[in-house]
Amino acid sequence: MELHTLKPAKGSIKKVKRIGRGQGSGHGGTSTRGMNGAGSRSGTKVKRGFEGGQMPLQRRVPKVGFKNVNRIDYVEFNLSKIQALADKYKVATIDVDFLRANKYIQQKQRVKILGKGEIKSKVTVKIHAISASAKAAIEAAGGTVTVG
Repeated sequence: MELHTLKPAKGSIKKVKRIGRGQGSGHGGTSTRGMNGAGSRSGTKVKRGFEGGQMPLQRRVPKVGFKNVNRIDYVEFNLSKIQALADKYKVATIDVDFLRANKYIQQKQRVKILGKGEIKSKVTVKIHAISASAKAAIEAAGGTVTVG
């Protein structure tokens, strides 16, 4: 094998399709664009999602759902989690600043306490929202609740 005898592997090089260069090329005449219609003429452009006049997919599929821009999302904490926090950190007050400082919530997140589980500690809770059952359980254990 010598440099002047090197060739690419058979079938690895394809001939470029030269369109519009006469009938002898096999791609003359309409230049592979077909006979009539917008696609055969110059300056044509097809919109994304265009299906040749058929009703497009985004119009065939029904609209579903609704996103309420005024919705307020809460990070939920159950009573069992509040009890676990009170035991772990040995605190009597659990508020939003405490939860942020210990990275249980992010800066602008709001907190709601739900009534799953039980609470034995006397804790003072200052949060954004609370369920009625959770409020009753905390007050029954001797704690206080401030919502706001």
